[in-house]
Amino acid sequence: MGTSPFAVAVLRRLAASAHSPELVVTRPDRPRGRGRKLQAPPVAEAARELGLELFQPDSVNSDEPRARIAAVRPDEVLICAFGALIREPLLSDHPMLNVHPSLLPRWRGAAPIERAIEAGDEVTGVTITRPIAELDAGPICLQREEPIRLDDDFGSLAPRLAELGGELLVEVLDTRPACTPQPEVGVTVAPKIESEERRLDPAAGPQALVRRVRALNPHIGTWIELDGGDRLGVRKAQVAAESAAPAELVSVDGRLLWGCAGGALELLAVQPPGGRAMAAADFLRGHGTRLVRRG
Repeated sequence: MGTSPFAVAVLRRLAASAHSPELVVTRPDRPRGRGRKLQAPPVAEAARELGLELFQPDSVNSDEPRARIAAVRPDEVLICAFGALIREPLLSDHPMLNVHPSLLPRWRGAAPIERAIEAGDEVTGVTITRPIAELDAGPICLQREEPIRLDDDFGSLAPRLAELGGELLVEVLDTRPACTPQPEVGVTVAPKIESEERRLDPAAGPQALVRRVRALNPHIGTWIELDGGDRLGVRKAQVAAESAAPAELVSVDGRLLWGCAGGALELLAVQPPGGRAMAAADFLRGHGTRLVRRG
């Protein structure tokens, strides 16, 4: 049971092991993009490519999906980034294992990778649990660390964690380790990313803002507000040596700076309204005449 690109990597690892799934369950096709065309979830596309039986119910907890899952008589129901809560009685119908990309009990919830980067954590990892009704609170079967590099964003860290998640899940299926309750100390929550969090607030400091850019790119994106209300997407940024007035966008010696509390961000890759992502130097060639210049 999975939906996202992260779950695809785990599915491919399973399919290449002795534990290839009898049935892949994912979310229904949804309209996406500007044309609002129906698109299959990444896991559905991968399952078809791998020749695996696919099932896309509206709600996995209703009677028909429960019967469909029971019909394959699963030894285990394996869950990774499914995107919907699994409730009773399905939760107790079969043995289940869940792949969660954090070192539980730290970062329970929907956005553990983003929250770990944003918090400045130096290490994260993957945990395999037995799911229970309380979100991401089940017994731990296996856990392994993965360093967060100083230049990691979501796009570089998530694939490493997905690869690790597939390896750990296969290891659990191979070795059947005992699962132990999660510790009661150290619990933190990783709520889903809200749309307002994509906006970079000039009242925040540059280090915190750079971590947010890293956490939300390239999959969600961050942006700053320009004069007139337009949004300039910020795809990559670093702390600038110079300062600028909060919310001021300036060109300094051929570099693009945006002021914030206590300093400035150097914007390395941006996305103009209605345009494509580009290097800041390319943006300056097309839009630099509108900016204050220094140096």
